[in-house]
Amino acid sequence: MDILHNLAFGFEHALTLQNLLYCALGCTVGTLVGLLPGLGPLSTISLLLPLTYSIPTGGALIMLAGIYYGAQYGDSVSAITMKIPHASSIVACIDGYQMTLKGKTGLALFTAGISSFIGGTVAIVVLSTMAPALGEVGFLFGPADYCSLMLLGFFCVSFVSSGSLLNGLAMAMVGVLLGMVGTDVNSGVARYTMNLPFLTDGIGLISIALGCFGIAEVVKNLDMKNVLTPFNGKIKLMPTWPEFKRIIPSALRGSVIGSILGILPGGGPTIAQFAAYAADKRFSKHKHEIGSGAIEGVAGQAAADEAAARTSFIPLMAIGIPENAVMALMMAAFIVKGIQPGPNMIATHPDLFWGLVASMWVGNCFLVLLNVPLVRYWLSVFKIPYVVLFPAIMFFCCIGTFSINNSLDDIYTTAVFGLIGYLFLRLDMEAAPLMLGFILGPMLEENFRRAMLLSRGSFSGFVNRPISATLLSVIGAVIVWQVVAFARAMRKKRGGPVPALAEGMSATLPGTL
Repeated sequence: MDILHNLAFGFEHALTLQNLLYCALGCTVGTLVGLLPGLGPLSTISLLLPLTYSIPTGGALIMLAGIYYGAQYGDSVSAITMKIPHASSIVACIDGYQMTLKGKTGLALFTAGISSFIGGTVAIVVLSTMAPALGEVGFLFGPADYCSLMLLGFFCVSFVSSGSLLNGLAMAMVGVLLGMVGTDVNSGVARYTMNLPFLTDGIGLISIALGCFGIAEVVKNLDMKNVLTPFNGKIKLMPTWPEFKRIIPSALRGSVIGSILGILPGGGPTIAQFAAYAADKRFSKHKHEIGSGAIEGVAGQAAADEAAARTSFIPLMAIGIPENAVMALMMAAFIVKGIQPGPNMIATHPDLFWGLVASMWVGNCFLVLLNVPLVRYWLSVFKIPYVVLFPAIMFFCCIGTFSINNSLDDIYTTAVFGLIGYLFLRLDMEAAPLMLGFILGPMLEENFRRAMLLSRGSFSGFVNRPISATLLSVIGAVIVWQVVAFARAMRKKRGGPVPALAEGMSATLPGTL
């Protein structure tokens, strides 16, 4: 009953005309930000942060939060229709764009919108009921635990990659090597920069994502001399009942995964989308279709993306620790208004905490009303020939990349990865495992080195801690399971005895562990 009373108290503040306008403004700006390649919520919130001085405290926080989770809705549009992702919509390029090529763009966008609504709703329930308790979960994880968690994440390669396992692992290792470019965090030594000053800060995630997905797809279609547009023909929005039954389990599964990973520092939407996609490829009844335009490949990652964006507020408001750069800006907004996020925030500023929680559900409804009915209009804008569409895509890719650091070097880097991505497409090598390795590699290295420093060079810290030991046990079980599944598949294929593992390493692993 206390929770219902608190939510009613929060809706009193969230449903005032002033806060409703700020919520609608934040959601609209966030959706538009998500549509533009490269221009994410981080740069938008940083630009709008000075404006919060003249806006009431509650309205300012509601607006900034709306921009953040609203962008998670909008970024699926460019990923699905043009294969131009943001950091949190990389996985949407896989099945979402395949659905576009099959003439199911409207269905894919509708699925992303509804799944995001489901993910946001589940995350809000988690946020309102368990925020204080879940906020302390982040304190239980040490460097060894995070290292084991990141190591487990690498086993998502066999799910994210729909082709050969060896190709997927090779691409993941390339991503890890790219993530090592830049200045070493501990020693301050420049690594693999080739004496180029702009590489001292590392290679930008947006440059790789836009290059390997967006520009590479443009070059590929130009090479094929494709003059048609995948948006021609009848637009189908509403899923059939069998399709709807496929959406709900995947969206709920992604919502749970996103809600959990959103709490952990370093998690957030970027990691949650890969984890949800891996879960779908393992547990979905139609897992063999995922990777070639399955509706589950859109629903699960969209729900996880939105859920992680909402629950990422838990570490900030419950224990005062921002888990990513956007949350650090949100923390700055709190401090500018004279509010210190942390354990005492719920007690000292209940109107702000519960008002912000209630506004998230209001914003969720705004975003559904804003995005789902407008799907036909989004597609109408894209109903243009490729000869006109491609220059526009290239223009927005360059603008989005340049806007991050205001540097032409970022544009050159994006162009280089566009050509590399095109070569990957011609060689039938997928870029998704590369992105996974690029994201997890630096986090794995940093936490591994911290764990070794704390244990004075001993590996015992990884098995003495319960969380780390449990995760390592799961990794061991996954490896055994993978070897058994591989052996069974080879025996079934050849009709003979189980071959040695070394004889079959060049074969393609089936889409299951």
